[in-house]
Amino acid sequence: MKKNRRSLLRSSRTASRSRRGGVRGTILGLLAVSGLCGGGYYWAMNRPGSNLESSSEPMFHQVAEGPFDHIVLEQGEIESSSNNEVKCEVKGRGGSGTPILSVIPEGTLVKKGETLCQLDSSALDQDAKNQRIIVSSAESAVISAEAAVNKAVIARREYLEGTFLTERNAIVSEIAVAQQSLRKAELSLESAERLAAKGTLKPLQIEAEQFSVENAKSNLESALGRLKVLDELTKAKMLVQFDADIETTRAKLESDKNTLGEEKNKLQEIQAQTKACTILAPADGQVVYANKSSGRGGGDFIVEAGALVREQQTIFLLPDPTRMQVKAKINESRISLIREGMPVKIRVNASEYELLGRVIKVNKYAEPGNWWGSNVKEYATFIQIVEPPESIRTGMTAEVRIFVEQIDKALQIPVHAVYETKRHHFVLIREGEKWDTREIKIGATNDKFVTVKEGIEPNDNVVLDPRNHLDKMDIPEIQEEDDRSKLVAMTNSPLPKSAAPESGPQGAGGAGGAGAAGGARGGAGGGAGGMSPDAIVGMIMQRMDTNTDGSLSQEEVASDDRMKSSFADYDANKDGKVDRSELSSGFKKRMAAMGAGGPGGPGGPGGGGAGRGPGAPSN
Repeated sequence: MKKNRRSLLRSSRTASRSRRGGVRGTILGLLAVSGLCGGGYYWAMNRPGSNLESSSEPMFHQVAEGPFDHIVLEQGEIESSSNNEVKCEVKGRGGSGTPILSVIPEGTLVKKGETLCQLDSSALDQDAKNQRIIVSSAESAVISAEAAVNKAVIARREYLEGTFLTERNAIVSEIAVAQQSLRKAELSLESAERLAAKGTLKPLQIEAEQFSVENAKSNLESALGRLKVLDELTKAKMLVQFDADIETTRAKLESDKNTLGEEKNKLQEIQAQTKACTILAPADGQVVYANKSSGRGGGDFIVEAGALVREQQTIFLLPDPTRMQVKAKINESRISLIREGMPVKIRVNASEYELLGRVIKVNKYAEPGNWWGSNVKEYATFIQIVEPPESIRTGMTAEVRIFVEQIDKALQIPVHAVYETKRHHFVLIREGEKWDTREIKIGATNDKFVTVKEGIEPNDNVVLDPRNHLDKMDIPEIQEEDDRSKLVAMTNSPLPKSAAPESGPQGAGGAGGAGAAGGARGGAGGGAGGMSPDAIVGMIMQRMDTNTDGSLSQEEVASDDRMKSSFADYDANKDGKVDRSELSSGFKKRMAAMGAGGPGGPGGPGGGGAGRGPGAPSN
């Protein structure tokens, strides 16, 4: 058994090596054949006398005159000009969207009120359950507050009609008793005094009767005082307290009612959001998914189960099939040809006939490009389909031919029969055995033909591939337009006021000349647009007065040509030095003589351009 296994293993390894060797040999054979074919083609193309271009005979086209259609051919996408947008009305939670649980298939014909989509409402259901508990607690608080208000009102009435009257009656009764006691005490005192006059009673007994009278008076006064306090103070105090309790409980009741109203509104909102999770068709139509691709791979939205939908995001479109249009993107090189109202022929694979349409809108702004696309801009153009058939659907690809111009009778030749150089157009015409190079003026063109305004005649035979037969063409020398003089003129001319940059804090121009803030050397006369002569003189003195003696010598100004040439004019007393007052006086005289002054040096910080000062001639 072991020997059989070893023999089987050896045979399988041998077969494997033979297969690998066969594949390797096949690959090497194919490479060898490819090398031989390539070498043969190279030898055939590069051997002497093998110039195919020079040996090929030109092809001709006879110039004809007939109808010509100048068209712009583009691809577009069919859409409806009237779409019922179905949006998500469920608010986002925590910055994310709401997941889609189920969705109706795209292309389904639906009636108004049918379910289009079901969003996840589990979180809202839990919120509604919690909110019902909060609403119940708020209702309980309102009931307690209402009871508190009634209790406070009853307590006030209880005091006025019960407690207060009871206390007052008790005090009035005490007053009556005190008055009776006082009367008795007074009568007893009178009787005692009569008996004492007869010598029957002792003085001590008279004093006891007098004390009884005083005590009775005191009791009466106390009762009258308590009655006054009760009527004027205690009653008012108690009423204020009861009124405050009533107002407090009423405010608490109002607050609890408002809280209950807010909590009920929250519950209703949650219930409405839960209901909005079931999205219904607002009208009859065919379901179209509002898929969105950002072109950058990060913001795509595909309508499907599990996708997250944001609030107010469009999920479906229910297009009106009777109002269909094509959205085509026109290249920027041809968008200037398109106008609203132009007729269009539309070809759709779903229709065996060509559809008619017209341009209804041309966008003025380019469409956003993709990060992988070119920098060539495209402009959306909308073409209305006249009498759209029921077979077409939104999203279908359509080929549109926009008729820019329709000429009944025009000379026309194929596009590749025209040779263009330096903005001039030529054709090569054969006249018997001779070759004639003619310059032509072209008119309208399309993808295949170009109209010719002048330069050729009907029945002329033009060469279709003139670039391959340049040896037969006699191109005249063309003088190119030289715009260097215009560029020079633009360079030397000042900017218009509207195009000039705004000035900084220093005025219209920066500090120029010798006093330029940035060290710009525009001459001592170079001023600053809005700077005073004293400020300019101060900068010049600071820069040139190297020995800080308060004046400038000829040696100090030798490095500045303009200051050197004007030194004698500034030196008023001819002492060979220019002090600050002389320099300031000279600047003021020059500025007064020249008005705004001439151009100074380059603008410094805060300036908008070259300054103007008295050191240079005006423009």
